[in-house]
Amino acid sequence: MQKKSKIWSVVVVLVVVAVIAIALIANSNKTPSTNAPANRTLTIAEGANATPNYILPFYPPAQCTVTNTSQFQVMMYRPLYWFGLASDAGLQAQLSTGNLPVYSNHNTTVTLTTKGWKFADGQTVNAQSVMFFLNMYKAEPAEFCTYSKGLGIPDQVKNVTSSGNTVTMNLTGSVNPMWFTDNQLATITPMANAWDRTATSASGGCATGVYGAASTISKCQAVWTYLNAQATKATTFPDKMWQSGVDGPWKLTAMDNLGNASFTANPSYSGPQKPMIKNVRLIAFTTAEAEQNQLQAGNIDVGYVDVSILTQPAPAPGKAGANWPRLNGKYNLVVVPTFSNNYMNLNFGKNPGAKFLNQLYIRQALELGINQPAIVKNALKNYAQPTWSELPLSTPPTESGAITQPYPFNLAKAATLLKSHGWTKSAGALVCSSAGTGPTNCGAGIASGTPLKLNIEWYSGSPSLDVEMNAIIADWGTLGIQSSHSSGTFGATAGTCPSAYNAATTFDICNWGGGWLYAPDYFPSGEPLLLTGAGSNSGQYSNHKMDTLIRSTLVQNVKLTTYGQYTADQLPVLYDPLATYQDEFINTLQSKIGFQDVLLNFTPEYYSFTK
Repeated sequence: MQKKSKIWSVVVVLVVVAVIAIALIANSNKTPSTNAPANRTLTIAEGANATPNYILPFYPPAQCTVTNTSQFQVMMYRPLYWFGLASDAGLQAQLSTGNLPVYSNHNTTVTLTTKGWKFADGQTVNAQSVMFFLNMYKAEPAEFCTYSKGLGIPDQVKNVTSSGNTVTMNLTGSVNPMWFTDNQLATITPMANAWDRTATSASGGCATGVYGAASTISKCQAVWTYLNAQATKATTFPDKMWQSGVDGPWKLTAMDNLGNASFTANPSYSGPQKPMIKNVRLIAFTTAEAEQNQLQAGNIDVGYVDVSILTQPAPAPGKAGANWPRLNGKYNLVVVPTFSNNYMNLNFGKNPGAKFLNQLYIRQALELGINQPAIVKNALKNYAQPTWSELPLSTPPTESGAITQPYPFNLAKAATLLKSHGWTKSAGALVCSSAGTGPTNCGAGIASGTPLKLNIEWYSGSPSLDVEMNAIIADWGTLGIQSSHSSGTFGATAGTCPSAYNAATTFDICNWGGGWLYAPDYFPSGEPLLLTGAGSNSGQYSNHKMDTLIRSTLVQNVKLTTYGQYTADQLPVLYDPLATYQDEFINTLQSKIGFQDVLLNFTPEYYSFTK
């Protein structure tokens, strides 16, 4: 899973507002011209205050954003299994560096074979390239975004052997092949030997080590320490080390600390779709307004608009309304729904507000105080849909039945709920008047006279998110819930929001604006987000029944309905509307794959200009 910027999510054009859904096109009704000039440059706007800042495809939870992965790293580094193309979120065999996995021995053995693609330095993408990633994961499991303690790779891997292009994994028990392929194998990105180092020229020995051996773990930890330190230095991303490991269609040629990046087509790319445009530039912006000014001037080919400037609402979810009049005749507005959910993260850690959030009735009152229909209509102009569970709205019926919304907006019900648990208003603010842990008391750790006050932070790059959050805070205020709030860049918000990884975190509730994109864990079973101790369980949520429901989906092929309904009922997060992306494509741009990529993969190799 990724924060859409996602946070990647998202971080959606909230923080994922920030990341534009780039594999879209302006006009798919035209056949791409085979005579389009190759020596052209495609310019693409990055999300406001949402720039890539991490290059290693073995990425920690705090760097697990769409901005870093789906819209930056994948241009250069292709995973073992590629998911998503246009409106299809499924596995794309032709775009994967590996052949489809083979399960045997009652789903306890998995055999992987690579296709023999080439890295830019000439090395073959082979079993050793896969072992490099697996050995790194075994050595530093908590440093990878989707790690879930005790589950999947590496904890359920008994041993691994490799030879040539073949890797054989023996597991500790049977697994659900759909889950293991979609959420475990999909995380693997083969890595080049050029990265196997502990200094500029020192060989590390991680790629060639025996899986699980103490010596291999020690060597990989040293390699990780070196690579992680280098992976944040943006101006060095175009250097030989990082670019020699490219096996994707694009090589990075320049990048600055602001996030501006230049790519050129990789002549050694082994995949099926060669770039039709020679150069791609990603342009950084600090505000949506600055980006929209450049759209008006026609200085970028692919960009986005905040819904606040659109003059008419969307006619229906996922459908585009009238474009911004200033872009008419020059750009086409494309609406991009995503395979995502949306939520505000809650801090169940050691922060003072945790004593409030640990009370289910308070979470229920907060959710009842979120007027999602009004936010969709007024703040987001129908370019969004309400959400109420961890499952994406587009989860196929083969994976889950319908989930009932348990807490639709109802301030009167929220007020009654708080009053029944010992809260009374004093000068318009709620104060605990019945301390204790009984059914009519405020709850554990809440002393008599304590005000119900929460610290809230959110991403500052989206005007529509500002409107949404101010409306929510106002409604909570009518209940007597006090709050203080702050905002920051997408990177800053995404980096401080995970209380589990940042001791300095002060938020009680945070909103990076885009929720969670289900990638690279494409089966929405929930273990990276909500399982106790999981890698992306940012708020340190822990619930035994939730753990049990999640684990039940990982061994056998069962529907996610019960799990999904429990996430709606228990509120491990607060749900708010899931916005679509409002992307703008210059009307001379076309693509071979359609209008949208529901997983937000950036694939400009499919693009060409008509003139």
